Amino acid sequence: MSTSSTGSWLLAALLLLPLVGAAVVVALRGNDSTAKVAALAFSIAEFALAVVAWVQFEPGGARLQQAFSFDWIPAFGVHVSFAVDGIALAMIAVIGLLVPLVIGAGWLDKLPEGRTKGGFFALILLEQALTVGVFAATDVFLFYVLFEIMLIPMYFLIGSYGGARRQYAAVKFFLYSFLGGLIMLASVIGCYVLAVEQNGTGTFEWAELVKVVSTAPLETQIWLFLGFFAAFAIKAPLVPVHTWLPDATAEAPIGVAVLLVGILDKVGTFGFLRYLLPMFPLASKELAPLVLVLAVAGVIYGSMLATGQRDMKRFLAYVSIAHFGFIALGIFAFSSQAMVGSVTYMVNHSLATGMLILVVGMVIARGGSSRVADYGGMAKLTPVLAAMLLIAGLSSMSLPGTNSFVSEFLVLIGSFPNAPVYTIIATVGMVLAALYVLWLYQRVMQGPVRGDALVGAAGGPGTMVDPAVGAKKAIADLSGREKLVLAPLVVLIIGLGFFPKPVLDVVTPAVDATMCQAALADPVQSGERQLQCR
Repeated sequence: MSTSSTGSWLLAALLLLPLVGAAVVVALRGNDSTAKVAALAFSIAEFALAVVAWVQFEPGGARLQQAFSFDWIPAFGVHVSFAVDGIALAMIAVIGLLVPLVIGAGWLDKLPEGRTKGGFFALILLEQALTVGVFAATDVFLFYVLFEIMLIPMYFLIGSYGGARRQYAAVKFFLYSFLGGLIMLASVIGCYVLAVEQNGTGTFEWAELVKVVSTAPLETQIWLFLGFFAAFAIKAPLVPVHTWLPDATAEAPIGVAVLLVGILDKVGTFGFLRYLLPMFPLASKELAPLVLVLAVAGVIYGSMLATGQRDMKRFLAYVSIAHFGFIALGIFAFSSQAMVGSVTYMVNHSLATGMLILVVGMVIARGGSSRVADYGGMAKLTPVLAAMLLIAGLSSMSLPGTNSFVSEFLVLIGSFPNAPVYTIIATVGMVLAALYVLWLYQRVMQGPVRGDALVGAAGGPGTMVDPAVGAKKAIADLSGREKLVLAPLVVLIIGLGFFPKPVLDVVTPAVDATMCQAALADPVQSGERQLQCR
C-alpha cells in the first residue's frame, strides 16, 4: 500500500468532507436558501478533491494507494482501513461529479409538505460519504458495516421525499438490501474463522483474507461465495432479485434516482470484482455459468420490459437492469478485455443513465406526469430539452461516438472467446436498446403536440393555441441552470466516446491485478495487452 501522507490525508478528506457538509447543512435547514448554497459548495469541493486524487493516482504503482488505517476493535482484528485502486477511484470520481449536478438539478424542486431542502441535501451528502467509504474500505468487516449503514439515508430519501407509494418502495428497497447484507455477514464471519484456523489469529483485512480464503477447498469457497454473491446480486441488481429497483426508481425523487441507479447499484458489481473473484477464485470459476445465465437473462428481460413500459421512471429502471447484465457478463467471462469493458461500463452507465434520468426529470417537471402517453411532439415546444434526451438516449443504446459504445464493445469482444453463446444472446440486447430508446424519444418528442401533459383546454399567458389540438400549455425550454447541469455530462459522453484513454489507463492495472489474484488465464493475449502477473 502507498503510505504517502499526502495521499492518506487526501482520502481522509474525501471521506470526511461530505460528513462535515451534511452536519453544516442540517444546522442550516431552517434557511433553505443558505442550506442549498452550502450543500452545493461542499459537493463542488468534494469533486475538486476527487480530481486531485485522480491526478495523484499512479496507474503503474501499487494496487492500493492513498491508504490509511488505524485500530477499531483490536481484539477481533478490525481496523478502520481505507485505500483506493483504479476501480474504486473511478467510482469515487463519478459520485463526486454527480452529487453537485443532482443538487443543481433539484435547486427549485418542490418537496413534500413539511420537508426542507436542508434535510434533503444533508441526506444526499451523508449518502455520498458512506458510499465513498464503501468503495474505499479495505477491511471486510468495515465494508459490511458501511454497506448496511448506507441504506439508512437512502431509505429516508425515498420514504420521506418520494412519490405517492414512497413508503412501500423505501421499505422494499431496505428489506431486500438489508437481507442480502445479513447473508453476506455470515460469509464474512466464515472468512474470519478460516483465518483463525489457518493463521492462529483472526483478521478482516482484505489483502490478508485474499491469501487465506483463496486457498480454501472448493466446497468451502462455494458457500462463502454464495453469501457475498447474494448481497451483491441484489444490489447490482441481477434478475430475479431486481424487483425492488423499478419501485424504488419510480417513487424516488429524480436526483435520488440518479444516485440510486448511477452509484449505489455499482456497489454490487464492484463487489464482484473486489471480493468474489480474488477471494473465491475456485468458486467463481465453478459458478460462473450460473452468473452468466442471470446476466444474459437480465439483458433480455430488462430490454423487453423497458420496451413496453408506460411510465418513464420505471422505463429507466429496466434499462439499467439490462445494462447491469452486460456488466456482469464482462466480469464473469474471465477476460481482461471484457473486465476492463465492464469497469468502464460502470463509469459510463453512471454518466449516460444519470443524464437520462435528469432529462426525464426535467420532462416530468414541465408536464407534471411520468406517463409516456401524456406526451407527444414536445420537441416543438422544447427543442434543446429534446436534443438532450436524444444525446442521453443514444449513449444508453451505445451508439458509436458515445462513451457507452467503448464499454459495450470491449465487453462483447472480450467475452466471446470464453462465453460465445452468452455473448451472442446478449447482442440481442443491443437491438432491443435501439428499439426502446427510439420508441421513448418518438413517443415523447416527435409528431404533433399532444397528451394531457402538454395540451390544456384553457389558454393563458404564453399559451399557444392550435385549432387542431386545442391550447398548448406554456412550457419553457431548458433554463441556464439546467443547461449548466447537463453540460458536463454531454462533454463526458462525447469526449470519452472518442478518447476513453484517461479512464482505461486508471482501471486497467486494477483489472489485471484482479485477474492475477483469481488465477485466471486471459484468452486475449496479444502484443502490448499481454497479461503480466507478478
